[in-house]
Amino acid sequence: MAEASEIDSLLIERIRAGDSDAWSDLISRYEGRLLAFVESRIGRRAASEDIVQEAFIGFLNSLPNYDGRRPLESYLFSICAYKLTDHLRREGRRPAVPLSAGADSRGEWQIAGTARPASSIARSGERKNIEEKAIVEAIAQQVKRWKERGDWVKMMCIELLLVRGWTNKNAANELGITEQQAANFKFDFVSRMRTIIKRQRLSEEVFPELYQD
Repeated sequence: MAEASEIDSLLIERIRAGDSDAWSDLISRYEGRLLAFVESRIGRRAASEDIVQEAFIGFLNSLPNYDGRRPLESYLFSICAYKLTDHLRREGRRPAVPLSAGADSRGEWQIAGTARPASSIARSGERKNIEEKAIVEAIAQQVKRWKERGDWVKMMCIELLLVRGWTNKNAANELGITEQQAANFKFDFVSRMRTIIKRQRLSEEVFPELYQD
């Protein structure tokens, strides 16, 4: 257990130092467990992969607030559980017990029926609209900043990585930059998005991963 904790601490230090290989190591270390956890609950591979990817992005967003007192595995599973809960609610389903209770890959959590009160559906739709508006505004601010600074390569790189879903290596080859530069652009973009969204002073319930301790 102590060895695992030391490995996780070193990974966090390397990620914070901008080491793209460390981010890949973190994903390799936890992606399989997170994917198995999600897929066992919803039974769809593609949707499970999307949820796990959202969980990793959520972790990256909350990294400045992570102080290491909480085990990394527990922290990642709690974020993943929240993303899974959110996904189920968007589908009109809900967990019988909160998925954040017991943030690991164990626990017999069941999915309840599809019936939901109208007020719950309305709140869910309202929250989705708030999320979309916040993200659109944040992206618009970042794009404007890139244009003002003439950072066209960064803009193209982020489009290839996040819109078209290319790997760091493929995007780097296409743009004539190093794979490390592509990774740094992605890290910087996600960090900037986190900062911009947090400045909007939305309720912590909208993007709770920004306030994870």
